[in-house]
Amino acid sequence: MSWFNQVFKISAIILLSLVFFLMLLFRSDIPAVELEEKYWTPQSHFVEVDGVNLHVRFLGEGDPIFLLHGSFASLHTWDVWQQELSPYFMTISVDFPGHGLTGPDLEKRYSTLDYSKLILKLADKLQLPRFHLAGNSMGGGVALQIASDHPDRVLSLNLVDAAGAPQFSRTVPDSIQTNQRGGGAWIFKLLENPLVSNIFLKCTPKFLFAMNMKEVYGDEAKVNAEVVDRYYELMLREGNRQATLDRLRIPKQMNVNFEKLTMPTLILWGGKDSWIPLSQGQRLKDAITGSNLVVFEEAGHVPMEEIPTETVSEYLRFLGVEVRKNYLQPPKQLVYAD
Repeated sequence: MSWFNQVFKISAIILLSLVFFLMLLFRSDIPAVELEEKYWTPQSHFVEVDGVNLHVRFLGEGDPIFLLHGSFASLHTWDVWQQELSPYFMTISVDFPGHGLTGPDLEKRYSTLDYSKLILKLADKLQLPRFHLAGNSMGGGVALQIASDHPDRVLSLNLVDAAGAPQFSRTVPDSIQTNQRGGGAWIFKLLENPLVSNIFLKCTPKFLFAMNMKEVYGDEAKVNAEVVDRYYELMLREGNRQATLDRLRIPKQMNVNFEKLTMPTLILWGGKDSWIPLSQGQRLKDAITGSNLVVFEEAGHVPMEEIPTETVSEYLRFLGVEVRKNYLQPPKQLVYAD
């Protein structure tokens, strides 16, 4: 009997310790209004599209460029790019539903196809028949889907560590199923566990976001408190955590016809990307005729955020803008050209 009592006491202590630990990690949703006060800018607008109040930032004039962010991110990932592109183009960055200040979609439309249709409807509402597309990670997969479904509307395609690379050689089928997720990031696998996902809804430790940022950057020293705070707080925007779980439960298949991707295409990749490895960028280059792949050897999964001036200078050159020789000094690059 004493043995049973001892086991019971130890189990009770462990259980109480776990409950206490989870109480310390408990985080309430942050009201949307509070985050809008902090992250709203003069270029920010809410645009109603198909029942969703999209947070959109407009900067510059000229041919339009849609900037599409990745999973767990927001339009803030393009901040420097928008500043550098805006003297020559009209830049349009968007918080996808379930991200940033946009918040959740009541109808839970979070798939790649859903997002691609939403961007097209936004373009229609803005009366933009043709546009450039730039997308990172999940946003790159969305850009691929748009370009495949409506190639006549896409002036050029820029894929930055993008999801959606073909699993096989392009020479096998014209249209093939691709995996949106691409890489094997531990945070995706973690949230697939029902117990962990239920805890995530109320207990979201900030240190996990710091770990996540260090994983997606090639140089951990560039991960500062401001960046971690932004990712963390926007995830806690009311409804975004539930939307994230809903999104991750949706099948990740895409249907891209690479034969239709005949527009000029630039592929930018971080050589130290541990989420979607460089081999996926090489597959995209092989699948898209005439595309170029530029590798930034020391960057990670979000090179446009980690080394924004170097990457945007490459994009500007691709778009035909002559960059001053003494303006930006890109790091050592490997260029795979046809």
